[in-house]
Amino acid sequence: MKIITIVLGIIIFFCSCNHPVTESTENKSENADTSNTGITYSTGNLITNIPGRKTMSLDGTWQYIMDPYETGFYDYRYKELNENNPSAYWNADTTASKSDLIEFGYSNKYTLQVPGDWNHQDSKFLYYEGTVWYKKSFDFHPQKKGDKVFIYFGAVNYRADVYLNGKKLGMHVGGFTPFDFEISAGLLKEKNNDLVVKVDNKRHKDEVPTLNTDWWNYGGITRSVMLVEVPDIFIQDYFIHLENPAPGEAPSVENSPVTGWIKLNQKPDKEQTLTITLPELNIKKQIKTNAQLTQVDFTLPHVTLWSPAHPELYKVIISSNEDTTTDKIGFRTIQAYHKQVLLNGNPVFMRGISIHEEIPEVPRRAYSMKDAEQLLGEAKELDCNMVRLAHYPHDETMTRLADSLGILVWSEIPVYWTIDFKSKEVLRNAEAQLTDMITRDHNRASVIIWSVGNETPVSQVRTDFMHTLIDSAHALDNTRMASAALEVNYNADKKIHEINDPLGKYVDLVAFNEYLGWYGGLPDKCSTANWATPYNKPLFISETGAGAKYGFHADSLTRFSEEYQKWYYKEQIAMLKRMPDNFVGLSPWVLNDFRSPKRNNPTYQNGWNRKGLLDDKGHKKEAFYILQHYYKEMEALHPDK
Repeated sequence: MKIITIVLGIIIFFCSCNHPVTESTENKSENADTSNTGITYSTGNLITNIPGRKTMSLDGTWQYIMDPYETGFYDYRYKELNENNPSAYWNADTTASKSDLIEFGYSNKYTLQVPGDWNHQDSKFLYYEGTVWYKKSFDFHPQKKGDKVFIYFGAVNYRADVYLNGKKLGMHVGGFTPFDFEISAGLLKEKNNDLVVKVDNKRHKDEVPTLNTDWWNYGGITRSVMLVEVPDIFIQDYFIHLENPAPGEAPSVENSPVTGWIKLNQKPDKEQTLTITLPELNIKKQIKTNAQLTQVDFTLPHVTLWSPAHPELYKVIISSNEDTTTDKIGFRTIQAYHKQVLLNGNPVFMRGISIHEEIPEVPRRAYSMKDAEQLLGEAKELDCNMVRLAHYPHDETMTRLADSLGILVWSEIPVYWTIDFKSKEVLRNAEAQLTDMITRDHNRASVIIWSVGNETPVSQVRTDFMHTLIDSAHALDNTRMASAALEVNYNADKKIHEINDPLGKYVDLVAFNEYLGWYGGLPDKCSTANWATPYNKPLFISETGAGAKYGFHADSLTRFSEEYQKWYYKEQIAMLKRMPDNFVGLSPWVLNDFRSPKRNNPTYQNGWNRKGLLDDKGHKKEAFYILQHYYKEMEALHPDK
């Protein structure tokens, strides 16, 4: 069974690790798939562990042109401009004679910082949804002649068309996942390279996410941009982990079996020696291979298992004939076993909180290690051992810092509310984002749950869509749980609310969002409410919460008062103490107040979702301390191991 699972995973890995919504202009073929949008899709594979490679940062000041009519991309007949057309905004170094008509130009009068959203950098961008052209000029001196060079983007929201020195490298769709393009030999110059990126954050019905979301649509190059130098044959990806124990069993800390694979960028033309070194454990494993994907199996004589109480990380050095990459990896196992979630074979109670990728004090998109330290530091102060990174993959600094801090992570793709579940193209987009999320972070010990969506309405076509994503997650990574945040239909006639969404049959963890006392009556409704599920699986509350404006005090019946939110959490906690024995934790909504155009009460919201336990200035609301006290009680009952 183990061999069958590994083979199936490898087959699906090669079928799905391509970027169905990434267009590379250097890799088209006659058989390339063309969607009904006219985009030609081709294949490309993501380079992982960028922090462990030779890189050159392109972060910093970029020039820009705001282009709401997309004049720099289309002609007046709304057809894409020819690559060499001097009116195309990607031809940034066009030199005009005094008689030439050139109606655009880049200037230091108009600049934006990368990484960063454009919304917070200039008031004219606050609500802007459309196209902005970014330009960065740079020199390049390769560290080693003959190396391949890729350009790597941590994320661009939402569509990115990338040009270097007037030549299109490719296009990527998806606002929260990384992508890269190889730069062909001879295109990079030692001096005065012009990198131009057309960024378009318009929302569309047939995208992931779709038109309707409850968060701010921050546009721009929101994460770091780097040039990555690698040899001709290089280590593109790897996945190294403890072998899955038998269901319900703990992994051994002595003579622990480790398995996984190493993937080269292509099948080598001569034999490669792959070496895996773990210096702290005195491990050096060598494998001879002629394959692109090579299975690895070895034994650790003794290992400290990664956990919230002991977030042990080991330096791992992986090398081939020409390439070396270094990472820090934790070894642990996670299982949904009957009514429990087992971390290293021990039941774990998840004291969680949901987090948006936003620094509300500015407000802006979060992207840096300092930002991650702020957000995860606030979660630690709440006494959390788990975070739900909603509703999209967050910056890699979050998952890497969670590794170091010992915080469990739920990571999610933005299949949110009512997307077009009938569309095969939308499914391909969702699968691409799921694949890139898993590919980037499958070596992060902190990540224990891959989530395929949030609050999707029940129907057969939706269940089939989500089931496909669950199967893809399992095939790509069978070492973690796969789940989704399900909706609740409150049963007004009975005191037991049953989580019976048909998707529960396929997930490992039955997770649901409930707001009893905010969207369903008053908080005292919790006093008689009980919860159940027909599925013999662990039960998790993925959202619950109430809004409050910090500093607004009134009686507990007054909406948006801190007293109401405090009452809500007190009633919720009393209800949680009556949960069935398969209840394994919660991640309330939400850590901080966050921007949302849907929230327009002029007194209490003003474009902010106020369900945060901290407000947009970092002040703690009274409910923060109610949840913190509950979590300290639960930690005493279920201590982290």
